[in-house]
Amino acid sequence: MALTKQKRRSRIKSRIRKRLSGTAEIPRLSVYRSNKQIYAQIINDVTGETIIAASSKEKGIADQKVNKIEQAKLVGASIAGKAKEKGVETVKFDRNGYLYHGRVKSLADAARENGLKF
Repeated sequence: MALTKQKRRSRIKSRIRKRLSGTAEIPRLSVYRSNKQIYAQIINDVTGETIIAASSKEKGIADQKVNKIEQAKLVGASIAGKAKEKGVETVKFDRNGYLYHGRVKSLADAARENGLKF
């Protein structure tokens, strides 16, 4: 019997998270992708706190009428800018079980272009 999309993604996610954990020095950049929006968080897993968050629902991003891939680029640039302000330079990228393709890839590329290292 074939797995549902959700079960497949949760298996991939657990496989990734088994070896990937954020610390205070190198936090984890986690991406969540819904059908309409995209969210990114920089997380310190040791203390369990979200250091920085950005999403496509923020004022500057939601006002622009662009497609979802362009929206993801704006979110990637936003999270990289906020990370620079907080002094975070290096992160571990957590694609959260999604394929590194499309919106997830454009968010990561935009974050790299704007100064985040991973």
